[in-house]
Amino acid sequence: MATKHELHQKGLRLTPQRGLVLAAVRSLGHATPEEVAEKVRQTTYHAAEELTHLHLVCSDCGDIGDAPTETAANFVNTLSDDFGFKTDVTHFAIYGLCAKCADIADKRK
Repeated sequence: MATKHELHQKGLRLTPQRGLVLAAVRSLGHATPEEVAEKVRQTTYHAAEELTHLHLVCSDCGDIGDAPTETAANFVNTLSDDFGFKTDVTHFAIYGLCAKCADIADKRK
């Protein structure tokens, strides 16, 4: 499975779309392109005016949750204070493990 580092070595970025495809492949295991496409199509969409949350995308099961943008306040302030970078997190996807998949991963250790 390609990682962000491997994609960068090939001159590719880990875009939200690629992230969704990778999450779908990881959750399905061996799957046909049609099965991957169907899994990706299950992604939740919302109107662009609804800019009040961050997207939390599970890299294992592909589940998508949300958190209020205020959750990223410390992150945004650190980027501004330390790097002078003004961050727009109104449409931001964060990849990791949902609580269920994190619990399963912890039990495997």
